[in-house]
Amino acid sequence: MSLDTIISFQDVPVFQKESLILSDVTFNLEKGEFLYIIGKTGTGKSSLLKTIYAELPVTAGSASVAGYDLRTVKRKEIPFLRRKLGIVFQDFQLLTDRTVFDNLLFIMKATGWKDKRKIGERIQDVLEKTELGTKGFKMPHELSGGEQQRLGIARALINDPEVVLADEPTGNLDPESSHGIMELLFEISKSGRAVIMATHDYSLFQFFKARTLVCEDGKLVSSVS
Repeated sequence: MSLDTIISFQDVPVFQKESLILSDVTFNLEKGEFLYIIGKTGTGKSSLLKTIYAELPVTAGSASVAGYDLRTVKRKEIPFLRRKLGIVFQDFQLLTDRTVFDNLLFIMKATGWKDKRKIGERIQDVLEKTELGTKGFKMPHELSGGEQQRLGIARALINDPEVVLADEPTGNLDPESSHGIMELLFEISKSGRAVIMATHDYSLFQFFKARTLVCEDGKLVSSVS
């Protein structure tokens, strides 16, 4: 394991309640690396992501994420672990009753930001990075699907995470919007953040090549990129 390794799993079983979903999960992720986790629906992609962000416990093997040992992490430490992770969901999970700006403000207040000037600057910065710089006053329903997912990515970036976890981020988007989201996620990885993207959309790979791991038959195995 190198100093640039941000996630390391060794022989980790992934459970959903009592059911073993994946056995002996072993992989490393380096800073600035883009990694696909692919597989059919129900093969364990989302369960693996939930294990990474400590929604599902690690009961055997060894697992570290952004300096936290998932075997020994205490419940009160999990919010601090999650601040080092940005999570992007397929169904956006936006707050529909408030503006683009206020969606981001909500996260910042919840994670302890206090300085109004710094908050405003940070929100504008991530909106510019996600090409929503002029959309801060809009409500989520006034955005296209692609723009709503860009807002989901902006929210994931707001606390300057070390890793972005994207769970089927193009699942609800048309091909053109999907390509825009993929370009944005690859730009994020080039800026030094690691990105893990779970997907079953194999059409993306011909345009956006990266290391790929496959969930199949209860295992996580390497695929030829």
